[in-house]
Amino acid sequence: MEADENNYYGYNAGLKGFAKELRNGMTKAEACLWKYALKSRQRNGYQFRRQRPVFNFIADFMCKELRLVIEVDGITHTWEETVIRDMEKDRDSV
Repeated sequence: MEADENNYYGYNAGLKGFAKELRNGMTKAEACLWKYALKSRQRNGYQFRRQRPVFNFIADFMCKELRLVIEVDGITHTWEETVIRDMEKDRDSV
């Protein structure tokens, strides 16, 4: 599915509430990346957004202008149930 400006680059309003919860509870790795690298247009004027609902996923960080999504894997991705869920998401997205 290709994103265009008419659909806000795949913005999924149905995940808005969950994305807000994730923004309020960022992992240490996400918080550091946001604070020291991506916040306040620190990257040559490009704006990054935190916990952006894109299609059926919530991207940790997204830059619309670059069409770039950054996923930060933390310790939660080593939990068995999370690994299984990630594998299922990968399989379903193909």
